[in-house]
Amino acid sequence: MRDRLQSDKCARFLKALADPARLKIVQCLQAGPKKVGEIAQLLDNDIANVSHHLGVLRHAGLVHDEKDGKFVIYQLHPDVLQPGEPGESPAALNLGCCRLELKD
Repeated sequence: MRDRLQSDKCARFLKALADPARLKIVQCLQAGPKKVGEIAQLLDNDIANVSHHLGVLRHAGLVHDEKDGKFVIYQLHPDVLQPGEPGESPAALNLGCCRLELKD
């Protein structure tokens, strides 16, 4: 059988997104790159918890991290983020097997 869904890759993405906290982090990062502390403040959550969830998202390939001195900046991975057209549909995560619309 031909695996049109790329089931292993798709399952990894969906498993990482199957948590309300991680979906909220994705929504926070929709507006652009942020430090862990900024995300924690937006979600009214502690940094350790947010860092854990970011690690899961990073390991799945949904977010990208970059060092900035002693800080780490996180953003949605450009391989899966499909920015919306100005004045048209909102951004989406293209997981290959499906899309997750990021509504405003």
